[in-house]
Amino acid sequence: MSLIGKKVSEFKVQAYHNGEFKEVSNKDFEGKWAAFVFYPADFTFVCPTELADLADHYAEFQKEGCEVYSVSCDTHFVHKAWHDTSDSIKKIQYPMLADPTGKLARDFEVMIEEEGLALRGSFIVNPQGEIKAYEVHDNGIGREASELLRKLRAAKFVAEHGEVCPAKWQPGSETIKPSIDLVGKL
Repeated sequence: MSLIGKKVSEFKVQAYHNGEFKEVSNKDFEGKWAAFVFYPADFTFVCPTELADLADHYAEFQKEGCEVYSVSCDTHFVHKAWHDTSDSIKKIQYPMLADPTGKLARDFEVMIEEEGLALRGSFIVNPQGEIKAYEVHDNGIGREASELLRKLRAAKFVAEHGEVCPAKWQPGSETIKPSIDLVGKL
């Protein structure tokens, strides 16, 4: 079953953000775009490469009015320790959500129950709290932040203009106005 259109459930979790522990809930992104990026665990191998790539693109997500949340089943204490010891993770300015109970991972359907870890899942959530795009990988396959950013921009364009975005669409590229006259002609 698809998660497209599913509303994110209410939640409250601890986070490590900008040198502080803080509480984050679904109320924090109401009325805004959000990107949730689940990863298996802190102090691992592929995860820091992905989160550093996301950190390198964070300003672009912010320009789009989108908050980024990384999420693992670690605690906020582990996020701080990782941030303090890893040069890659020190670059992170977005909130690192702690999900030690796996509630968020289960809600987004990325929990690996027998391992107590999350799959690599990226989710774009609209201002109404609905999932508009997502991608889930095996944990050995890293993701690219620029593709998540492209999908965010496409989701925003579709929501604002009612047109659709073809493959490889980038802002400023041609879009398609759905019409019966186009059927079979593309």
